[in-house]
Amino acid sequence: MYRLFRLKANIVIAFAVLIQLFSACSPNNAGDFAPLENNIKKIIADEKGQFGIAIIIDSNSFAMNNTATYPLMSMFKLHQSIAVCNVLSKSNTSLDSVITINSNEIDTNTWSPMLKQYSHEGFDISIKDLIMYLMVDSDNNASNILFDRIVNVANTDSIIASTILPERGFKLIYKEADMSKDHSLAYSNVTSPMSFAKLVHKVFTDSLTCKPCQDYIKHTMQLCQTGMNRIAAGLPKNKNITFAHRTGSGYTNEKGEIAAVNDGGFITLPDGKTYTVVILVKDYKGTQEEAEKVIAEISKTIYQFICSSN
Repeated sequence: MYRLFRLKANIVIAFAVLIQLFSACSPNNAGDFAPLENNIKKIIADEKGQFGIAIIIDSNSFAMNNTATYPLMSMFKLHQSIAVCNVLSKSNTSLDSVITINSNEIDTNTWSPMLKQYSHEGFDISIKDLIMYLMVDSDNNASNILFDRIVNVANTDSIIASTILPERGFKLIYKEADMSKDHSLAYSNVTSPMSFAKLVHKVFTDSLTCKPCQDYIKHTMQLCQTGMNRIAAGLPKNKNITFAHRTGSGYTNEKGEIAAVNDGGFITLPDGKTYTVVILVKDYKGTQEEAEKVIAEISKTIYQFICSSN
């Protein structure tokens, strides 16, 4: 009888410990986003810019200011990498395939970390490495080359719209080379917060292209170090949280506003739970650093909401 009592007591204790561990970061009532919405509204109430937010937690989703009017900027490089992999997969072309880049394909006056390693006079490089530069460093030359050599902007738009995001919510018209000549064109490549959130979510939860290619896209998103003062800065440090993302940063328009300060990614918590969050800022009347602090605060609020006890 005593042994049976101790066994029952141990089971109760073990169960209580599990409940405590689970509650350390258990999703709130995912269907009730009202408290979160109210908290975010307080954060952005006095901010001079348009803020769009989207969150996906399992089968639940939430969005604020979800219009398809936010300039994607370099966030479109996620759409591009998926389209490139789609074309490679259908043509049985390996990611390791090497192409020769000529000097007339290289813009020395654009953002291009790739040129620190490769000659301005031309070089050979694998498609795999071009995607790495595209996704990790947001290299504009890598983007322009992939659009010119593998799949153009119009076909990229069509591939994503027809096979991955049939509900649309985004539009791709111009490449980096076009926008560098006319900064106003950046307002033509647009997305809604939820459209980009769905794309990120599908990269990590669905089958969009061949597995090696999709695994590689996820890998590059995990390595991305641009915009780490945004969503990542709102997450607690040293908690074994995995963050994979894609960012976009805009030009300053004629009104002195920053066209875009964007971030969107997939977060995996230590207990295996995941969520997707996208925070887009349009026409911000302040510095990029100030916009990033607001994004970080929103990210922190979202994390706390998701990790609050039931």
